[in-house]
Amino acid sequence: MSVSQISAGFAAVVAPIEDPDDPVLSAPLHNSFDYTRSLGPVLGRFARGLLEGKIIGGRSADGTVYVPPVEFDPVTRAQIDDFVEVSEVGTVKSWSWMAEPIEGQPLSEPFAWALIELDGAGTSLLHAVAADGPDALSTGARVHAVWKTDRTGRIDDIAHFALGDEAEPAAPRTSEPSDTDGVMITTPLGLTIEHTASIEETWYLQGLKEGKLYGGRTGPGAPVYFPPRGADPTDGNPTGERVEVSDKGVVTTFCIVNVPFLGQQIKPPYVAAYVLLDGSDIPFLHLILDVEADEVHMGMRVEAVWRPREEWDHTLRNISHFRPSGEPDADYDSYKDHL
Repeated sequence: MSVSQISAGFAAVVAPIEDPDDPVLSAPLHNSFDYTRSLGPVLGRFARGLLEGKIIGGRSADGTVYVPPVEFDPVTRAQIDDFVEVSEVGTVKSWSWMAEPIEGQPLSEPFAWALIELDGAGTSLLHAVAADGPDALSTGARVHAVWKTDRTGRIDDIAHFALGDEAEPAAPRTSEPSDTDGVMITTPLGLTIEHTASIEETWYLQGLKEGKLYGGRTGPGAPVYFPPRGADPTDGNPTGERVEVSDKGVVTTFCIVNVPFLGQQIKPPYVAAYVLLDGSDIPFLHLILDVEADEVHMGMRVEAVWRPREEWDHTLRNISHFRPSGEPDADYDSYKDHL
């Protein structure tokens, strides 16, 4: 039996949503990525200084001390390799009051963002200044660094600046030294948005919550897209007809993952494959497990492995992975147009 025959026999059409006022799903969506990079000899020297509770600048040919140091003299373009320690005390050159701090900022109570020219420096450093309201701060105010004890070589090793020109020496760091100190730095990046699903996304996600897989099409005989799309990309018509597809399908193309990477949850080697579900006309990406990676092949029949029902939510993670179903391989001609 070909994939097309299986599809024709399985596809169960569910009546499209007729009420335009049906509620759609909405939830916070958080994307995050920890960006790790090497600092090089110049910023690396600045980072090592922070670990030691010192602020290091780089002196250019005309005597200007840049804090943080820059790699090349902006006038002569010569590489800067003259590093000098500057004071932890400086002068506020300009500032802006942050009346409502947001998550991830240096202070949770209202504070000022300020450009601070440290004594011995010729440029300004942007950092947070703690003050009892905007009336307590002014351009020209003297401030000093307040250090963390658990320092990692990032600019936030200086927790913030406080009013006054009496420096508070940095306490010995509490974190254990490592081989990457001052060489590598990890910067967490993140963005949270309120995502409101389309009507098609909504019944797709609600179906996952119920253990069902819904695709969408423009009408009888039209291609079934899984996950559903708002419109058929070939003609632009809305794909408002719901179609329940099978949780079995065929491996079309695949990749054996051998290289470990940060955040990886499965030990290599493993297979990421495009699976053409019975009843669908476009493959989607998922994991193939419960089989040796080198045994996975095009045309292999697979079935979904669902997580325990109590773990189901509005997410495709309800399907842990796919595994071989034990059925005979599909004929190449049955899926060649879906590669």
